[in-house]
Amino acid sequence: MSLKWTDTQDIAIELYEKFPEVEPQYVSFPDLHQWILALEDFDDDPQRSGEKILESVQTHWISEAS
Repeated sequence: MSLKWTDTQDIAIELYEKFPEVEPQYVSFPDLHQWILALEDFDDDPQRSGEKILESVQTHWISEAS
């Protein structure tokens, strides 16, 4: 399965599994962007993300972590 920027909930789950000790509300958007790009299943254009997408991923990740 390859992840695209539109798969915000799936990306959040992957991040939660990869970084269980991280409190997602404290992750900066530049760091979040880099971590998403480094996910094994991520396969999309790095330039296609934006603040709204990163915010959505972060929101889903916070939900997963709570």
